[in-house]
Amino acid sequence: MKNENIIKGQGAQRNVINRFDRYTYEPGYEDFETVKTSFTEVYPKTIVNQVKSEDLPMDYSMNPYQGCEHGCSYCFARPTHEYWGYSAGIDFERKIMVKRNAPQLLEKLFQRRGYKAASILLSGNTDCYQPAERQFEITRRLLQICLDYRHPVSILTKNALVLRDLDILKPMSEQNLVSVSLSIPTMNEDLRRKMEPRTSSTNNKLKAIEILSKNKISVNVMVAPIIPGLNSDEPLNILKTISDAGALSFGYTLIRLNDSVEPVFVNWIESHFADRAQKVLNLIRSMRKGKLSEKKYFERQKGEGNTAKMIHDTFKIGRKKFFDGKNFPSLSTAAFTGSKDLQLRLFE
Repeated sequence: MKNENIIKGQGAQRNVINRFDRYTYEPGYEDFETVKTSFTEVYPKTIVNQVKSEDLPMDYSMNPYQGCEHGCSYCFARPTHEYWGYSAGIDFERKIMVKRNAPQLLEKLFQRRGYKAASILLSGNTDCYQPAERQFEITRRLLQICLDYRHPVSILTKNALVLRDLDILKPMSEQNLVSVSLSIPTMNEDLRRKMEPRTSSTNNKLKAIEILSKNKISVNVMVAPIIPGLNSDEPLNILKTISDAGALSFGYTLIRLNDSVEPVFVNWIESHFADRAQKVLNLIRSMRKGKLSEKKYFERQKGEGNTAKMIHDTFKIGRKKFFDGKNFPSLSTAAFTGSKDLQLRLFE
């Protein structure tokens, strides 16, 4: 049965209570329909963050935006919006903070005496190629600085807009300074529109893999998140398709709904999939010791029970069948000197 009160092109269907607020006001559905995306310029003191999570493969990350227009209801970054006084619900998708001074901060870091280069993940919290990037081009400027200083960077995105910056990515790749990870959780376009309503289509992501690969830019794919009862039957089809398109490796995650992500996701699945919402939620609980969340390092990646085991076993089969012999290269820090190479500058 179709829910007529679904806000189209939106993941969160309402705001949820900010855990730091004493008083809250919950507007009605009609109020949210008329809210447009707003952008606020912010000026942080640093742009590169050390990643201290023990079970994550990156050491440093940088995020040019706070909040994300892509609208994935399960996004783990939603609770970070609460530190700014906003809700992890609709506010996360419609109140976007733009870090205007990010390029200047990055260049100052590279010029700092004693700085030692280490690969930085561009994104990690919110998407560096979300729709706002078309207007502000902060990601492009960050990449240009990385090229100027010959500093390695890995990119994680759900958006084929990454192809806009091929003119920067190609010379970076020639020096083994860049790799790209694209997120593809489903091949079902109808499901994709509901799961990640403002991202690029699956076909456009696959085209991006092909074009990046043809330009000798290493591509990884994140098949994430796996939601049992929604996309858990797709891994083998996804792995074959992305391997054929040129991806060299893949990763995946099991869904977990920590803190204020839980009410956003529960409302989303009850709105879009009322007929199987409880089944999906119970399957998630079966992987998370009866809960919908898990914060313990390493445990949050593994899950438990038959459902989690089935998913892990499926990916093991897919790795052996479709990625045997493929290797994803490590990026190099050898070319970084702490000084700008003006011959590599593509625009001013």
